[in-house]
Amino acid sequence: MAAPPTSPPESRRDWILRNLRERIAHGELAAGERLVERDISVHYGISRGPVREAIMVLEQEGLVVTHSYRGAVVAEITQKEIEEILVPIRLVIEKAAFRDAAEAGDEELFEALDALVRQMESAAAEPLDAKALADLDVAFHEAVIAAAGQTQSLRIWRTIQPRVRAYFLRDAPHHESPGAVVDQHRALLDALRSGDAARAGGEIAEHIGIYLGR
Repeated sequence: MAAPPTSPPESRRDWILRNLRERIAHGELAAGERLVERDISVHYGISRGPVREAIMVLEQEGLVVTHSYRGAVVAEITQKEIEEILVPIRLVIEKAAFRDAAEAGDEELFEALDALVRQMESAAAEPLDAKALADLDVAFHEAVIAAAGQTQSLRIWRTIQPRVRAYFLRDAPHHESPGAVVDQHRALLDALRSGDAARAGGEIAEHIGIYLGR
């Protein structure tokens, strides 16, 4: 097991949650691996209470499942789930949001998205910062969804977001290059700025559909 991080700058629960989430997303904690409160507590040098709370949040996020006979284990993110659940949900939510954003022509939103793309360029440069790139990728999509003002859509997105981010990280090696991720989001922004709702809807559908070919 890797050495534990330095002492937490945030609450112990949030600190352990962030660390466990990252280890799951990067595959250090593999699908099916048990999360034993006692062992995690000893490894990180904190009490079991924050560990228990963090595992409960991970379960709510769909990154952990609890079995009566095995306890908490890391959940698998399968290609079948991506194709049959996560991608279809994203398509419904994001096509509507991107069409609305293109029609609204909110320059403040576009400037925020442009700033995210420029940060993605930095993250994609050598040395690659895959975590930052995934975080910025998620932030780009969430910004458009939030701007649409559909509360239920945003709530659903935030429910699946941890697993979406996990498959962003999982599939990162399959991209032509980290720069390709940046180029895709620059194309999405160009489609939004065009004011053409059909173009924006088609661009996001094509972008999301990339994951169907894994």
